[in-house]
Amino acid sequence: MEVLWFIPSHGDGRYLGTTKGGRTADYSYFRQVAQAADRLGYTGVLIPTGRSCEDPWMLAASLIPETERLKFLVAVRPGLMVPSVAARMAATLDRISNGRLLINVVAGGDPVELAGDGVFLKHDERYEATDEFLTIWRSLLEGKDVDFKGKHLQIEGGQLLFPPVQQPHPPIYFGGSSPAGQAVAAKHTDVYLTWGEPPAQVEQKIKEVRRLAELEGRTVRFGIRLHVIVRETEHEAWEAADRLIQHLDKDTIEAAQRTFARMDSVGQKRMVQLHGSGREALEISPNLWAGIGLVRGGAGTALVGDPHQVAQRMKEYADLGIETFVLSGYPHLEEAYQVADLLFPLLPLKADSQSNQQRTRGQLQGEIVANSYFPEKVKP
Repeated sequence: MEVLWFIPSHGDGRYLGTTKGGRTADYSYFRQVAQAADRLGYTGVLIPTGRSCEDPWMLAASLIPETERLKFLVAVRPGLMVPSVAARMAATLDRISNGRLLINVVAGGDPVELAGDGVFLKHDERYEATDEFLTIWRSLLEGKDVDFKGKHLQIEGGQLLFPPVQQPHPPIYFGGSSPAGQAVAAKHTDVYLTWGEPPAQVEQKIKEVRRLAELEGRTVRFGIRLHVIVRETEHEAWEAADRLIQHLDKDTIEAAQRTFARMDSVGQKRMVQLHGSGREALEISPNLWAGIGLVRGGAGTALVGDPHQVAQRMKEYADLGIETFVLSGYPHLEEAYQVADLLFPLLPLKADSQSNQQRTRGQLQGEIVANSYFPEKVKP
């Protein structure tokens, strides 16, 4: 497994849907989260995109010198960016980070937000444009001279003079639950990302994308985007889940659901359906909780339980083919430590994450007792 964390550039706090327990989301805080993830052994961090977020490219660039090994999953936005400029941005960030860039392809799913950015393409048209965008983008990063004329994009004599560190290009992560999205993913992506649906639904998506990729003569890896609420006991974990949404009222939930209803994202519709039975039926699969999706767009489910339960659920996803877990939790700084401390020892992490964990845990841990350190005698 590889495990990534999340930079909450749209805000953070102890509770959902309220300013109570809110936290100032500024650069100092983002740096804290990034440095914690770097030190704890996470492979990388996802930096979100959208009008409610800080710009992910600027934020990633600013965090490179503040970290050592951490990778940055940063969005390219077909329709908002032209592929040649996006290719230069990717190559530059990959070079100055010495190969720490991951690419998150986001076609968008909210017509209102997209209109505010000047994009008026319908759902399937956005994926047509994404296909053309990635065809050009990949060719440029592979060092090719590019002439291309499509339905949405055209380029003549395109070149990229300064190549990326990672060859042929930084890895592409891409999600899409619709047939149009899955077809583009099968053609271009390195890692297909799904939101945290129950295992049976995830298995269906993996099988379909794998089948489509085989038709393209390609192989695809798979990842999943989830929140995590892990505590030393199952009871404590479910108490923490209940506390997270304790300030939500009916009006706040209904307002959020109206916003989700206007979206044409198939993935978002699937997230909404997971909590369609209401607040009282939020455990939709063993240890999989849909409470976050009551008011949060995008990833709306969390794994909830004690360390062994959550690790077992992650291993069940891994058995289906999931290799990459993009995790988060509220508030993100503290939960980065909770997940690393309680879960990482139980997971088959990639070698680079394990070595970072060993470096971190090789130092004295806990409070020194009576001027001495006797790890075999001091019980946690």
